[in-house]
Amino acid sequence: MNSIRLSWRLLRGGGRKGLLGAGLTLAAVAVSSMLLVFAVTVNFAFDGRADRSAWRNPPPAAKVTGKKSPHKKDAVAVQAVHYQAVGDRMLTVVRLAALDERATPPPGLDRLPAPGQVVLSPALAEVLSGLGGAIGDLRPQPEGSVRLGDEALIHPGELVAVVGHTPDDPELLKPRKGAHGKDVPATWIKGFANEPTNDAIAYQALALIATVLIVVPLLVFGGAAARLTVARRDQRLAALRLVGATPGQVVLMTVAEAMVVAFAGAVLGVVLYGAAAPALSRIEIGGGPWFAGDLWPGPLPLLAVVLAVPLLVGVSAVAGLRRVVVSPLGVAKRETPPGMRAVRVVVFLAVVAAFPVRTAGVGVGVVAVMLGLVFLCVNLVGPWVVALIGRVTTRMARTPARLLAGRRLTDDPRSAWRTVSGVAMTGFVAGFIGLLTPGITSGEVEDPGVAMLIQDLKTGTIVVLTVSFLVAIASAGITAASSILDRRQTYALLRLAGTPLEVLDRARRAETLIPLTVMGGGSIATGAFTAMSFTGGVPSADGLIVLGVSVAAGFAGVVAAGALSRPLLRSVTTEPVPRPD
Repeated sequence: MNSIRLSWRLLRGGGRKGLLGAGLTLAAVAVSSMLLVFAVTVNFAFDGRADRSAWRNPPPAAKVTGKKSPHKKDAVAVQAVHYQAVGDRMLTVVRLAALDERATPPPGLDRLPAPGQVVLSPALAEVLSGLGGAIGDLRPQPEGSVRLGDEALIHPGELVAVVGHTPDDPELLKPRKGAHGKDVPATWIKGFANEPTNDAIAYQALALIATVLIVVPLLVFGGAAARLTVARRDQRLAALRLVGATPGQVVLMTVAEAMVVAFAGAVLGVVLYGAAAPALSRIEIGGGPWFAGDLWPGPLPLLAVVLAVPLLVGVSAVAGLRRVVVSPLGVAKRETPPGMRAVRVVVFLAVVAAFPVRTAGVGVGVVAVMLGLVFLCVNLVGPWVVALIGRVTTRMARTPARLLAGRRLTDDPRSAWRTVSGVAMTGFVAGFIGLLTPGITSGEVEDPGVAMLIQDLKTGTIVVLTVSFLVAIASAGITAASSILDRRQTYALLRLAGTPLEVLDRARRAETLIPLTVMGGGSIATGAFTAMSFTGGVPSADGLIVLGVSVAAGFAGVVAAGALSRPLLRSVTTEPVPRPD
């Protein structure tokens, strides 16, 4: 029989609970794909903002100082950019004067404004109309006046005015306050080349760091999706190996089953992101919300996600087949696999110790790579620590529930780690962000640009932690349910042997909360240590609040996920005859 057809028959033949296991994998992949698209799109969105604002920061031919300059002959226009506060919003005024016919209009305009002409952004026109008066030399304009196009605006609500002048107009040439309160003179420019502003570059760097904090847990969660209900699958494949299936057939069946479900989940995740994009576009960063097109990455990134996620799941599924291929009898007999080596701890400590050294005085790209490595090392050392916790718990057990929990952690630490890995990695994010959270509010600084950046850092913190908690809670809930399905025969046999359901439930909670306490605290400490490279190690009050809320939310999420899966535990333990897969 064809391996793919056999895989499909085995999937369908697993019964209602077998299909439920596939549904859990699909849900895990869908959540991962949806949030992965969001994390990738954020970078494209900030790149788009940087491109749209670059015309305000063109390369200078010479500063206007009144002295002759050999570079002035290359200039085609004179530009002056200044800023002022309008309530709690920032107004950007760009003053332009053409020097000759070589001057081309900036983005958003068909031609340069004539001397005395004022072109307003739609949001600024609405503000002036509501005020019924002028802001400096900017006055309300009648309906139908020329408006600045979207390609010249950072966000839909941005207040921007472009004012035309003559080259010798004193209003154009006098120094005015720039983005951070310093007087900035007018500039002779060669054209409107793409040179992102320093603020735009800063936002791009922060977006890259945030992407690492989101994407690495997503990749771990996506890879773990292939290992949901892994024990049931391994038992099934080991039986096939014992009756004559070749290693190649086993691998092909595994890949087919994993990738078909993962592909459906990836497509569903993209659809869910499309449905959520309008709501996400209302998140205000950089002074305002987003254009609808900013949060749509285009067909190529979406296609990359739809293809890459199933590939990741397929590779992860195949990586766990070694015991099935080499020792199917050991899998069928449910022998405890060999313990993991302590080299995992050595690698983890080496990478964490190298972080402050390798990130000193380097670019944001290197920082992002090192941060991703630390993240992955937390995931690498997690199962080893869980196994150690299991041995300690077994030795110190004084109740049947604790003994069952300790034996379970020792027997399959990887599965136990998958249940708490999402919350543990969220602890790393919280520890990292907690130390970086500003200790001052936007109202305590005079510079409007700095005030906006502080507010955006806090908004970004909320967004990153929200996404992290979505991953953590989804991971805890899905893996808790899949773990019950994985061990449903064991649970049913224990129940038939007289073990009370409450003891089984307490054991299940203990095998989650004990490693979560240790690994959650360790992850928070690791995140805080990596952040010390940038802060000096003194957390702000706001940072401590972030940590406290994160810890409380993480534990509450895991407890809630366990409670939601309790009816499933009751269901699998009431089967009169435990059916092997």
